[in-house]
Amino acid sequence: MLNRIEMVRIFCAAAESRSFREAATRLGISPQGVTRAIQALESELGEPLFHRNTRQVNITAFGQRYAQEARMALEHFDALFRANRAEPEFTGRIGITAPQAIGRRYLIPFLQPLIAAHPALQFDLRLDDQMTDAVEAQIDIGIRVGMIRDRRYVARALAPVPLCVVASPELIEKTGIPGSLEALDQCPLSVLIDQKNGRPWPWLFADGQTFNPTRPTLICDDAETELEAMLAGITFGQVPAYLAEPYLKEGKLQTVLHADAPPPWDLFIYRPQQGPVSHRVRLVFDHLKEAFSDSARFPQDTM
Repeated sequence: MLNRIEMVRIFCAAAESRSFREAATRLGISPQGVTRAIQALESELGEPLFHRNTRQVNITAFGQRYAQEARMALEHFDALFRANRAEPEFTGRIGITAPQAIGRRYLIPFLQPLIAAHPALQFDLRLDDQMTDAVEAQIDIGIRVGMIRDRRYVARALAPVPLCVVASPELIEKTGIPGSLEALDQCPLSVLIDQKNGRPWPWLFADGQTFNPTRPTLICDDAETELEAMLAGITFGQVPAYLAEPYLKEGKLQTVLHADAPPPWDLFIYRPQQGPVSHRVRLVFDHLKEAFSDSARFPQDTM
């Protein structure tokens, strides 16, 4: 028969997973073992922890509150066995969301030292250009470009994100340097589609001006594919500095219309504003905050 600590550990794993089967895989036990532990804990508490049907399992409101308390209790319990160690042992899952391009290019290099130093941490990355629901996706930390007005989150601005219009030197030599938005519209241009609503993102310029190419050469819904078209000399495009900067340094891209650049956006790091923060989340939050704030590691201008 499971003791209470074991039941709580299994419950926390289930609360951080998309299914009892996923929790069982993480714990190295059977799905039936997870189900029995949850049922036993629900019997002890006198409250349902999950809504269950034949297709899915969703945590209840009571279960969410209990999970916050349970995680902290387990942290304190585990700390009793770490008290005499020179370094604390950080264990458990950390859910992180970020835009796809930032996740692919920066998250793994930034997380690599933590992964090496704390092998018991489990990083669950969800890359999405749209704001991810922190509760539904079990997100502990998010990275986002643009404003975060949702009061459910604690957000910190880390770095400016300039936008720049770029093209390959070969294409610029062929078309000439556009000196106005009217001249730009005569060049081969690319348009990025908002995956959420299917509409094109407008290009942004100084003084609140927006620009929509009238006859784009390329329309796509992936920022890095659009960037490949610019590198191949097919189109001009507007991209954030963190995508363009390596290629600007190498001379593979050049910027145009500098004087018309819009004010930079902000890169934010955020976490859900609910209860105390675990030691492992604080560790990763502070590490990423420092990494993304460092202009030598995360580009913050267009040279």
